[in-house]
Amino acid sequence: MHLTRYSMYRQIGDVIQHRLAGRILGISGIENFYGWIDGAASEVVEVAYPDVDMQKLRFADEEFDVVISDHVLAHIRDPRLALSEAFRVLKVGGLGIHTTRACGPPSRYPEDYYRFLRDGLLAICPRDLEVLQLGSWGNRFAMGLMLIRDPFFRFMQIPEKPGIRRWLATYNEDDYPIHTWIVARKVNRQPSHDV
Repeated sequence: MHLTRYSMYRQIGDVIQHRLAGRILGISGIENFYGWIDGAASEVVEVAYPDVDMQKLRFADEEFDVVISDHVLAHIRDPRLALSEAFRVLKVGGLGIHTTRACGPPSRYPEDYYRFLRDGLLAICPRDLEVLQLGSWGNRFAMGLMLIRDPFFRFMQIPEKPGIRRWLATYNEDDYPIHTWIVARKVNRQPSHDV
């Protein structure tokens, strides 16, 4: 797991209480969520972007109980449309979990368009949602290490016991966000955007 994603996944896990069940759509690399999925009570459908365009999902309205996209939005030309589609295929009462980048070097797979702060991520979401968590994480030290692009720092194991690595992975400074995310429940049949 990325050093810079450790705290984000822990915070998401706390808000969803580490339990996901039902029909789950995973868009691009949801392995960090596997431990929270009740395998006996779930059917997981995984698709990979760009093979499946998040802006034009091939699924029916309200087909899923959970939709997860993990660091996909920065790579999509129209992320507002992508989130609209993600919530369209989500059942009323279903849970949408979407993570993205707030800063960082380009990641050109397949293209790299955007970075989002919390307000920006919320602004591109449909309005008819119950936001359970709108978060960001980062600090100046992790940002510096991330910019070095050394794989040792990015993929170092984070121990449960106190120490410098755990501190680095959990210390947050609002002025240095690296990742942002939203966990939201769909409350209406047709989520809408304000114009």
